[in-house]
Amino acid sequence: MKVIAIGNIGKAPTPEQRQQIMPREVPATLKLYLDGKIEQFWFRQDKPGVVFLMNVESLEQAKATVEALPLVTDGFATYELMQVGPLAPLGMLMQGK
Repeated sequence: MKVIAIGNIGKAPTPEQRQQIMPREVPATLKLYLDGKIEQFWFRQDKPGVVFLMNVESLEQAKATVEALPLVTDGFATYELMQVGPLAPLGMLMQGK
């Protein structure tokens, strides 16, 4: 199942907090990527946060995965999750369908 996880930074960590959190956040995110749970990732251009394309078994697994990240457990980030899939209506454009 593909899930888009949109991260939002509620309150930005102070520089001191960032120095404590990011050495845990970056390896945790990299491990999820290497484990195949995060397929692609981007930094948001509209405001602080990230967007992950996740490959998971369920929305519950996606939720548990992002909620275990340090920025979330330390109260700085939240994620909006949405399941996505193929654009099925394109099939109507094919002849005979």
